[in-house]
Amino acid sequence: MLGITHLRHIGLICPNLDKQARFYEEVWGLDRVPDTEGDTVYFRGAGPEHHILSLYPGENRGLHHIAFGMVDKNAVDRAADILQSKGVRIIQEPGYLDEAGKGYGLRFLDPENRCIELSAWVETNIKEWTKKNVDPIKLNHVVMNTADLDMITDFYTNVVGFKVTDWSEHQMVFLRCNKKHHSLAFNQDIHASCNHIAYEVNSVDELMRGIANVRAAGFQEIWGPGRHGPGDNIFCYFQDPSGFVMEYTCYLETIEDEAEWKARVWKRVPHLMDQWGIAGPPKPETRKKMQGEADPGWASGFVSS
Repeated sequence: MLGITHLRHIGLICPNLDKQARFYEEVWGLDRVPDTEGDTVYFRGAGPEHHILSLYPGENRGLHHIAFGMVDKNAVDRAADILQSKGVRIIQEPGYLDEAGKGYGLRFLDPENRCIELSAWVETNIKEWTKKNVDPIKLNHVVMNTADLDMITDFYTNVVGFKVTDWSEHQMVFLRCNKKHHSLAFNQDIHASCNHIAYEVNSVDELMRGIANVRAAGFQEIWGPGRHGPGDNIFCYFQDPSGFVMEYTCYLETIEDEAEWKARVWKRVPHLMDQWGIAGPPKPETRKKMQGEADPGWASGFVSS
């Protein structure tokens, strides 16, 4: 067990950075983090996390990294030792981070070349949040596509220390690092890529106002609103200007008694994909958007110094 506490943020590589940044600031409800250097654009939510999204310029869209929290510097150092003992490729050794929010952390590659950051002592937001019509609080979960569901599940449970909460037959696995039903999930597909990114809001009322905001900006939902079976959360999915699929969500299930919890296997039937029966299962064109483009991993050629 590495001792991961929570999901912090996600970094995305975008070919149309300016348009993407305007969308998240003017439509989605995030606030741009001021006074940051370089080409990267950082966004905070209404919660205390320094930033929950970072956008990086690049020719092709893809995942830059996913960041998870740890308790302190000692936890990061212990995680490095465990990862090295298991033959995991560390591409940034433990040290003070050169990114907005600072902190102390490391980065490693998973078996499909996703860059994962583990960090502690990251700055928190002390500036008061200005309420809007919709106020995303934090990242709720991230879902990735994988070419090998069993392999990636084994890695994230037996090496990284996540626990399996539920399965959607043998198509998806939901993984937790705390009491939340899942912070990370994987979907079996033809290649590794980003499936979708979920932003948490406070209530179903706020989620519906978020839908109205995005519609008013000329973007139509691609699935939802509805209520999932696995996780029991309310959802609505959209596609941003770079083609990433993102979700407003609320009311995700919590695991109150770890000792008693046993992973369930959910049938992939319409009334469990959407308990309300309004959205139904995702349409083929929505699944295609969630499939995304094959992502070899930006750091696959990186050599650690």
